[in-house]
Amino acid sequence: MSETNDSSRTPQPRAKGPSRTQAKVVIPDEHSMVSLLGSRDELLRVVEGSFRADIHVRGNEITITGSPEESSTVVRLFEELVELVRGGAELTPDAVERSIAMLRMNSDRPAEVLSLDIISSRGRTIRPKTVNQKRYVDAIDRHTIVFGIGPAGTGKTYLAMAKAVRALQEKKVNRIILTRPAVEAGERLGFLPGTLYEKIDPYLRPLYDALHDMIDPDSIPRLMAAGTIEVAPLAYMRGRTLNDAFIILDEAQNTSPEQMKMFLTRLGFNSKIVVTGDVTQVDLPGGTQSGLKVVQEILDGIPDIHFSRLTSSDVVRHRLVSDIVDAYGRYDETQRREEPQPIKGVVKRPRGRTVSDR
Repeated sequence: MSETNDSSRTPQPRAKGPSRTQAKVVIPDEHSMVSLLGSRDELLRVVEGSFRADIHVRGNEITITGSPEESSTVVRLFEELVELVRGGAELTPDAVERSIAMLRMNSDRPAEVLSLDIISSRGRTIRPKTVNQKRYVDAIDRHTIVFGIGPAGTGKTYLAMAKAVRALQEKKVNRIILTRPAVEAGERLGFLPGTLYEKIDPYLRPLYDALHDMIDPDSIPRLMAAGTIEVAPLAYMRGRTLNDAFIILDEAQNTSPEQMKMFLTRLGFNSKIVVTGDVTQVDLPGGTQSGLKVVQEILDGIPDIHFSRLTSSDVVRHRLVSDIVDAYGRYDETQRREEPQPIKGVVKRPRGRTVSDR
């Protein structure tokens, strides 16, 4: 589908920059150039803005002229985009940008990542959008307990819920249980007005919103009444054994170590647990350790338990969310560096005296 010619065969002035090569990609006739390049060349402009190479389109031929590395990457990009179109994917500027990022990282093939369908609902297909998201989804298939840890907007809970709905549709489990700490780790709801349901509903609302994206809204009340889908605060998990279930604990950074242990030990036969959270957004009262932070040390290395870590590059919300996450990360790191560090080997004594710690 592609061919390369070395323009260095043409006599050119010496020592005036790196050599440039010309490569050609021929798009198969069965694929529409509009589907590949976008309406009014919207997708082509994304590609042109991401590379220093010159890209020219004539008919179904795309000619790329640039450094050997740039030209090779652009050729691979168009080959991956053709593969995505062949698989029925609808290309968007975001998909093209993420494909470029994957190729530059020399990670998984974009066509393999962006074509992995989890579920389709109401004409919309839910797929991973980054390499780490695909690895997270694959880990859920392979392991009984998976921790999805990363900043806001990385799809931790959304993808886990999509996997849960698919498992229910395929009858791999009999029910889905969605839970999260309400308000704070102590779950002190008494000061809120209304019934218990009205008290906890605002804190579980994000889980309901995700469900509505994946299941016919009219069927959700029926499924909840039958116990097929349960959305409840974490306190409701105590004392239970959860068999034949797909269980998701959201906002796990706001659990105490004791609550995390309680939750994980609810695991029953033929069940799967996914725990999601962001350790940079802990809302616990001062001095209380986050169960999500502690559990990484306690359970590290245990077979069939996997920790998937996502980063700002996996954010799938507005581009600014990724920038905000990075900015806060830099600020936190600066604050940690500026904190006074204790001097090793010196013990402070009353009345200002110090002695060597022997």
